[in-house]
Amino acid sequence: MLSFAAEILSVYMSNRTFTMIKPDATSKGHTGAILDQIIKAGFSIKAMKWTRLTTEQAGFFYDIHRERPFFGELVDFMSSGPIVAAILEKDNAVADFRKLIGATNPAQAEEGTIRKQFAASVGENAVHGSDSDENAVIEGDFFFSKLERY
Repeated sequence: MLSFAAEILSVYMSNRTFTMIKPDATSKGHTGAILDQIIKAGFSIKAMKWTRLTTEQAGFFYDIHRERPFFGELVDFMSSGPIVAAILEKDNAVADFRKLIGATNPAQAEEGTIRKQFAASVGENAVHGSDSDENAVIEGDFFFSKLERY
């Protein structure tokens, strides 16, 4: 049997995810259209901010990719302009959001997904979405204090 705290955490984790609208999408004016699709898909926004990552912050956020050949390019891109970071809530949030945004490569993304509509390439793919409940918590904590969430 789960403890009360573990039960609360498991409910929170399965119902929340993290996203970023990336610099390519914000610079092209797609922020409002992307947020509209997110809301129409049944997600509620629990925290949101318009910000810009430094190269150090982008490197820390994407540290999991540090050994990959695209790491430097990714850090440069993610610090190249403003982003919109958000914590979203909905039942089955991580899986449902991953389906909404589509494949990383927009050429392989399903019709109607955010990346199919707004991404230009694998590198400039418009949005980030957490790939697990655990990473959703870590990524949300990177951007938002407890006081910034509702």
